[in-house]
Amino acid sequence: MAAYDDFETLAIDRPSDGVLRIQLTGPDLHAVGPKGHAELADVWPVIARDESVRAVLIRGEGERAFSAGGSFDLVEQMAGEYADRTRVLREARDLVRNLIDLPQPLVAAINGPAAGAGLVTAMLADITVVGRKTKIVDGHVRLGVAAGDNAALTWPLFAGMPKAKYHLLLNEPLTGEEAERIGMVSMCVDDDQVQDKAMAIAERLAAGSVPSIQYTKHAINNWYRQNWSIFDASLGYEFYGFGGPDVAEGVSSLREKRDPNFPDGR
Repeated sequence: MAAYDDFETLAIDRPSDGVLRIQLTGPDLHAVGPKGHAELADVWPVIARDESVRAVLIRGEGERAFSAGGSFDLVEQMAGEYADRTRVLREARDLVRNLIDLPQPLVAAINGPAAGAGLVTAMLADITVVGRKTKIVDGHVRLGVAAGDNAALTWPLFAGMPKAKYHLLLNEPLTGEEAERIGMVSMCVDDDQVQDKAMAIAERLAAGSVPSIQYTKHAINNWYRQNWSIFDASLGYEFYGFGGPDVAEGVSSLREKRDPNFPDGR
């Protein structure tokens, strides 16, 4: 485990032979702060080089949440300072690329609310297990920026263009059941069964043929690679928005738990 000791915001262990488990941790439903965002991007190349890992499981610590997305501290840094915005943009790009290039199969146990950077890991996992009452939401437009992260790359591919636009443009949440119905996740189970089901899948993958599973994953992920320019554009528009006027109102409205009143910033 020495290679993983430096990741302070991630709880990493080996619950089963060949399975590495990552637990998203932290306050406010595991919101991702500045250090957590960097570590979430950097951990995947370390795993990729670890040949003792044959499958990876990611979940939220405890039973309450997967990840509530970026913390207010992270968002305010990005909105306030060009250098911070540039750094986080690079991390966001690395996070998506590193997940796509991870050779080992990744299973996501979505055990509660999922949004933002945490949701990226779930949407780019190879197999996703979600609880029926779980809420999935891409909150970018609610914050006042374009839907970047992974949304433009994955949501139309999973759910089709009409559903993707409906949920992304209106900031409309998905329950676990609806996410399964429209093709956003692999399977939906009762909330108290999410962890056991995800672990069983990870163990089954770890017991399989390593080269055949990894090469199959690599080939399928070329769907993402051939559409990289779509992701790159969406990420650029997202971070352009962090320098605009709508983010301040988006953050204020979230803090005050009210609807935003965005200025006419065309």
